[in-house]
Amino acid sequence: MTEASAAPSLPEPEVVHDDVGDTPDGSGSLKIGVPREIVPGERRVALIPETVGKLVAAGLKVVIETGAGEGSSIDDASYLAAGASIAPDATSLYSGANIIAKVQPPLKDEIELIPSGSLLLCYLDAARFGDTLQLLTDRGVTVFSFNAVPRITRAQSMDAISSMSTIAGYKAVLLAANALTRFFPLLMTAAGTVAPARVFVIGAGVAGLQALATAKRLGAVTEGFDTRPAVREQVQSVGAKFVDMPLPEAQTEGAGGYAREMEEEFLQREREAIRQPLSRSDVVITTAMVPGKPAPRLIDEEMVAGMRAGSVIIDLAAEAGGNCTLTVPGETIVWHNVTIMGPLNLPSSLAVHASQMYSRNVATVILYVVKDGKLVLDPEDEILRAALLNLSPVVTS
Repeated sequence: MTEASAAPSLPEPEVVHDDVGDTPDGSGSLKIGVPREIVPGERRVALIPETVGKLVAAGLKVVIETGAGEGSSIDDASYLAAGASIAPDATSLYSGANIIAKVQPPLKDEIELIPSGSLLLCYLDAARFGDTLQLLTDRGVTVFSFNAVPRITRAQSMDAISSMSTIAGYKAVLLAANALTRFFPLLMTAAGTVAPARVFVIGAGVAGLQALATAKRLGAVTEGFDTRPAVREQVQSVGAKFVDMPLPEAQTEGAGGYAREMEEEFLQREREAIRQPLSRSDVVITTAMVPGKPAPRLIDEEMVAGMRAGSVIIDLAAEAGGNCTLTVPGETIVWHNVTIMGPLNLPSSLAVHASQMYSRNVATVILYVVKDGKLVLDPEDEILRAALLNLSPVVTS
């Protein structure tokens, strides 16, 4: 998929109240299609049997492409037992589908199979995959992006970004513990006392807080940094010291509860605030990201050179370019005796629980937009107004 330099031209929003058409088996139910993910390295699946059963009980028809659950240790028989049908290939899976539930954005070959007028649920960052969004829009496919679900109370059960961030924060600490040539906890041994590792987490969102909590459970001394003073209590609640850089909250928090892009002057102040904690830490986990923008560059070569020999950086912003200027997305490098890891798609490495959590988010969205057996997309709804990247006429044929 190619990154786009400009947002695509989208159609005018419409309210959809279409009659339910017949699915290929003549049942008259809306058909939900769950394809096998074909992006390399993706092991998650959009729906698991537990949530399939709930959707079937709600009167919906669920079709799973054969083998879709293998990466999450789910076989076709488990889906059949939950009431789903199994499609032998992608072509039959997409045929007649009213709702498509995926994890990754579709590739071009997949887009050509998605029926015009259907609703696609998946991760899709419009800033990174504008060309993909344009192809879907041209085909008449409405896109609900989990990247754009607003951080409001009503949408918490749909917030797949938070679900996957929990996994990423947890797994980042395990990666760090494996790469670090030290123990995490304080140990009292016959050979003397072993001091605990020091873990510094930049960014106190969902991933950052989970990383702090996990590192604390492993016995490390933890510190957390965020430009938002309001998260001080959250950092302290997981047993970490809060590293402060006072700024007005209005300058650091953007729309929908997400972080906002900062000017270079503020980024420089941020770098100065984290310089000392970096120099005394054994593990640094960075999580700073701004939706639709490259990750802010907070750690430069000079700062890495000032870190302890043998220390580890886990850059969870690698997919958006990285918080460290030395990060290579998808690779592990060693620079100045510091190991720098830029892991991609960490949730996929814990596919069983990642699929379980994501599936519940997906099912919540489906049940939210299906009313009385009809697919209803209201652009005046606060959640849909944010999460629907486009709004094409939806038909249920």
